[in-house]
Amino acid sequence: MPELPEVETVVRGLRRARLVNRRILDTSIHWPRIVAKPALPEFRARLRGQTIRAITRRAKYIVITLSSGDTVFIHLRMTGALHFHPLGAPRDAHEHVVLTLDDQRELRYRDPRKFGRWTLISDPSSVIGDLGPEPLAASFTMAVLASRLRGRARALKPLLLDQTIVAGLGNIYVDEALWDANLHPLRRGNSLTRPELTRLHAAIGTVLRRGIRAQGTTLGKGSTNFYSVAGRRGRNQDGLKIFRRTGDPCPRCRTPITRIIVAQRSTHLCPKCQRA
Repeated sequence: MPELPEVETVVRGLRRARLVNRRILDTSIHWPRIVAKPALPEFRARLRGQTIRAITRRAKYIVITLSSGDTVFIHLRMTGALHFHPLGAPRDAHEHVVLTLDDQRELRYRDPRKFGRWTLISDPSSVIGDLGPEPLAASFTMAVLASRLRGRARALKPLLLDQTIVAGLGNIYVDEALWDANLHPLRRGNSLTRPELTRLHAAIGTVLRRGIRAQGTTLGKGSTNFYSVAGRRGRNQDGLKIFRRTGDPCPRCRTPITRIIVAQRSTHLCPKCQRA
């Protein structure tokens, strides 16, 4: 579930917890398939003794730059989470990666559904080279969005979910942005007028920044839902306009929100504000 605002919240939490400039003393892996590459012995050997120089985000990836020049990419997927624990504290059965740090702490990766992946690589472009532009970057203008959609006859919903078109968007924020822009999720990408492109560009920025300010979206109360590095729930779910609001009145026109399936994804819309 974590999308751009949730991943950004985690990255900021790791920085706040002073992970930058910490040295990795050791690494233990308790579910081998969590590591996409390289092989586990090499993964552990290349991490051991490295100092964390920077923590950033690219799309839905947490990006950790090491003193060796290597890069660790972490994709949280559905239920991945990162938390700190005192050295030697009892380990949860769902904590599959444990980094022992030089300050008597452990950074632990918890993932009940085991869909997340860690990748350690020397060439970042082999992981993120095909990603589309960052939607919150100053360089992501309306003209750039127009160029990404030009000539594409696919529906807007799957287009915006495609990470090679725009990076970082997921189901929640696409639904919210399309509602904000008064656009039906089945509209073809190449059918948008200039005013509609302007609205969509603004809406994408609006919903993502709102999500970051609220420190992400936590849709349920179970342990598999999104929590920050400090273990706090996000607050953005309280301000969602239509996502998972089926049957509720549209905040703009009071028409009941409906749910349809688009490209095998649950999709929410106002049938009056977002006409087909």
